[in-house]
Amino acid sequence: MQTIHATEKTNGDGTLTLRIPLGLPETEYEIVVIAQPKTTGPRPLPPGYFDLLGSVNDDTFVVHPQPPLPPPVGFE
Repeated sequence: MQTIHATEKTNGDGTLTLRIPLGLPETEYEIVVIAQPKTTGPRPLPPGYFDLLGSVNDDTFVVHPQPPLPPPVGFE
């Protein structure tokens, strides 16, 4: 089994054509292709990423004071 990594560009109609020389003529191969667009900047957040955020509109909701945090652990 060979793992081949390649970076290719699609043509004008969005089609990607791969020619992979494997060296064994008339041999049947099982091919697995994973195509992922190459990004150079930060990835955009998926749609609905912030949908779980909300607010509490209940006037009886109270956030109680929290106890102080323990002192930090020292590292050498």
